[in-house]
Amino acid sequence: MHSAAPLPHFPYHPDPVATGSIAPSDAECICCERVRGFIYLGPVYAVDEIEEELCPWCIADGSAAERFEAQFTEVEGVIPHDAVRAIEQRTPGFSGWQQERWLTHCGDGAIFRGHAGAAELASHPDALAAIEADLNKYGFAPAQVNQFMSSLDKGGQPTAYAFECRICGVWLAYADFT
Repeated sequence: MHSAAPLPHFPYHPDPVATGSIAPSDAECICCERVRGFIYLGPVYAVDEIEEELCPWCIADGSAAERFEAQFTEVEGVIPHDAVRAIEQRTPGFSGWQQERWLTHCGDGAIFRGHAGAAELASHPDALAAIEADLNKYGFAPAQVNQFMSSLDKGGQPTAYAFECRICGVWLAYADFT
């Protein structure tokens, strides 16, 4: 395997290898045409179909978004335009069962912490409350909510997507399944 330089810093997704969005690879990036030692595995929303062909450096500097008119996720919430661009065009996204959405809090994008199950969220009551609120909006009965919450599985489904506010540190989450 090619020796890789340290990964670029992603303020909104600080550990994309741990979350499974970036992995070691000898693949050549279709943007910079270099083998950098890592490749992006997450979703790419672009005119051209792009799968596992972009390096983290081309995501970080915005060249992949510019060259392919691509974005890597969709921000949910109202935050400054610069933060939206940083998240959608210069931050590795993550794979979900349904349409992925990047959560916001305190007027900024939140930090993606990864997939989470009931065990991972047990010490984050605010994240659990956010998922419960979503379920209640859809008319789930209390017993269904409790069953759903206890069945959250980091590696399976239903799963939660955990975020942490960059400003106040509160944890946020939403859940989905196929």
